[in-house]
Amino acid sequence: MRIVWIAALALGSVLYLAAAEPPQDATKDMSWAYPVPDKNAPPMDETAPRHVPDSSKTYTLKEIDNLMNPPDWYPEDHPAPPQVVTHGASQGVLACGACHLMSGAGHPESADLRGFPPEYIERELADFKSLARNDHGRMVSISKSISDDDAKQAADYFSSIKPTQWIKVEEARTVPKSIVNGGRMRLPAPGGGTEPLGDRIIELPDNPDLVLDRDPRSGFTAYVPVGSIAKGEKLATTGGAGKTIQCSICHGENLTGLGEVPRIAGLHPIYIVRQLHNFQNGDRNGKSSALMKGVVAKLSDNDIIDLAAYVSSNQP
Repeated sequence: MRIVWIAALALGSVLYLAAAEPPQDATKDMSWAYPVPDKNAPPMDETAPRHVPDSSKTYTLKEIDNLMNPPDWYPEDHPAPPQVVTHGASQGVLACGACHLMSGAGHPESADLRGFPPEYIERELADFKSLARNDHGRMVSISKSISDDDAKQAADYFSSIKPTQWIKVEEARTVPKSIVNGGRMRLPAPGGGTEPLGDRIIELPDNPDLVLDRDPRSGFTAYVPVGSIAKGEKLATTGGAGKTIQCSICHGENLTGLGEVPRIAGLHPIYIVRQLHNFQNGDRNGKSSALMKGVVAKLSDNDIIDLAAYVSSNQP
């Protein structure tokens, strides 16, 4: 009954917000949230043996980047995975563990699935399949080929993994210069140096080599604009005087999820930026997206950055 009441309350707020004026700064460049490989990304040695701390396993970079057979450095860290997570399936269904890692924590260009309700994961796969949810990476093609049974097994697997802190959110005015490699991973630029952060969020690996190895124990630092966490907290907890609604109404008191609504605490902030932006621009539709349309209707791009900074800074 409580979940029904919350949904009804949220829907009432959404219907009000949907009629609001659109944000005024929606023309800002948001390309930083949608990683595209740089043409000048340097090549890497794909044949040298690679290792990570506290693992006896050895892989080459070519093996690590095999999307049908991703590395499993620490099998003791997670439940026994199904075939679709470790080796994918026929007809181009890539191994889920390649992009989302065997831990489910994912990288900034993918998604952290740990502890998500299995019903939510299956529903989103169905939305990708029907094109109600668009994706500029691989999920549309994967969802069109994955079987219902494999989708359920993957959803149950990632749902069973308890999330831990994976990202450190840090306010900054300048950030290391960076490039995006062929795998859509943002890395520090080979030449070093810094640049102004501006109105962006830049996520960089704490240890680039380990992240390239798909080490599920090596996380990220997300650089966010100075003051954005406090501004995001005000929006998330008060609704910003009618600009949006409190995130906790649907996502739970600590933003760790409620019923079939997923957690948002501790997710990659550029992932959150992409999703809020996609709700606005029509890339995310479907039944489960209907409530969010009104929630984001009045948010400016700066509001979205602030919310992502705050939400990601919360413990998952």
